[in-house]
Amino acid sequence: MIKELIHDPIFLAGKSEIATKEDLQIAQDLLETLMAHKESCVGMAANMIGMRKRIIAFLDESGRNPDYMVMLNPEIIKKDGAYDTEEGCLSLLGGPRKCKRYKTIKVQYQTPDMKPRIKTFTGWTAQIIQHEVDHCNGVLI
Repeated sequence: MIKELIHDPIFLAGKSEIATKEDLQIAQDLLETLMAHKESCVGMAANMIGMRKRIIAFLDESGRNPDYMVMLNPEIIKKDGAYDTEEGCLSLLGGPRKCKRYKTIKVQYQTPDMKPRIKTFTGWTAQIIQHEVDHCNGVLI
């Protein structure tokens, strides 16, 4: 189900809780909401739809065929190649804000069927994941 986006910076600044298999509907709602906003958004975290759970959805452009991906409980366990950039966010009013990102990240997460994974991402996809993990950690750019 497509959900309404949250714009309250106080709510968005709260840390998200661990996601469990009971939260899979939230993951599905998050993915559907992201796809409904695909013209203006490439990633979302569950708190953007009002749920403080460690779930992110994003457009994964790392493979030959770009596709949407959902991660539960993502944690960045390694990062390399710091750079400064600017990012915008559907949940935050105003223009792009400055932030630091990394060219390469290694992420530990669970798939929607709760299987543990570790994967390395680079470039644009890595930047999107970092932004969404920040949301899970209550960090607003």
